[in-house]
Amino acid sequence: MTAVLEIAGLQKTYRSRKGVRRALDGFDMVVEAGQVHGFLGPNGSGKTTTLRTLLGLIRPNGGRMAILGREVPEHLSEVAGQVGAIVESPQFFGNFTAQDTLALLAEAGGVRKERVHAVLELVGLRDRAKDRVKTYSLGMKQRLAVASALLKEPKLLILDEPANGLDPGGIREMRSLMRNLAESGMTVVLSSHILGEIQLICDSVTIISGGRRVAAGSVADVLASQSSAGVKVRLEPGVDMRAAVELLRANGAQVSVEHDHFTVGNAGNPAQITRILAEREIYLSELTPMSADLESVFLQLTGTAPVEGQNRQVDQSVVSAPAGGWGQ
Repeated sequence: MTAVLEIAGLQKTYRSRKGVRRALDGFDMVVEAGQVHGFLGPNGSGKTTTLRTLLGLIRPNGGRMAILGREVPEHLSEVAGQVGAIVESPQFFGNFTAQDTLALLAEAGGVRKERVHAVLELVGLRDRAKDRVKTYSLGMKQRLAVASALLKEPKLLILDEPANGLDPGGIREMRSLMRNLAESGMTVVLSSHILGEIQLICDSVTIISGGRRVAAGSVADVLASQSSAGVKVRLEPGVDMRAAVELLRANGAQVSVEHDHFTVGNAGNPAQITRILAEREIYLSELTPMSADLESVFLQLTGTAPVEGQNRQVDQSVVSAPAGGWGQ
């Protein structure tokens, strides 16, 4: 596939009385044509700085950027007409209707008038097109912002938190819209804190933390790279959980104890757990493989929240196991 967006070694430094802060520290990113690509990062990670730099709103201190094969910011004027973008919260004149707002933007951008009605239909605002924007909810204003970014029928669409303020139904509609746009040949870069939605809608992701890329690839590959051979174990009611934990640890298992169950983090062969415990007449009521989701992977990679076993009532002690996982 052809790369629609390429960023290599991007750097942005801010200087103040407090010293030097590296907002971007050699950041890399590649987005292939026809994908919905999730761009993820905690607050202050450099995500918005990257988007603003890419669109020529901030001058970088170093690195390379290219959109549709053209180096930017040097050749941004040549590709700007093929890029639609929403970065941070857009502002509209409250006394204008949505239809008037888009008509003015279309005229200023040399876009045919028919696109106004088409994009209002796409984002679900047709029935409210002649209402003043000041009567709109936050979610409706987000829809209007997406409509404005679609006016030019761009090849690359960059959306920063497009689901902000939407109810569950609106989020589902936005998800369908993004997929339909990608299927029509448009490339979508989507930044969002709703990680469950990113996992559902995106083909690939880039995760940024501290101005650096910490993960990139297809959603499946990123999840697989952080998955473990762990399993969740729950015993029959009344069974002494401590005895089971000690027995497994004696056999080399890495065990973390929770309130009403425990997890074995290196269970290469979960059947070993059943066999070892059954030999002592300790029986299970649950043995569930643990799989990573995008939210847990994001939190672990960026260090923005506790990972498994932190800040909870958990027995942290483990016993070392051979490389490759216990019980294989």
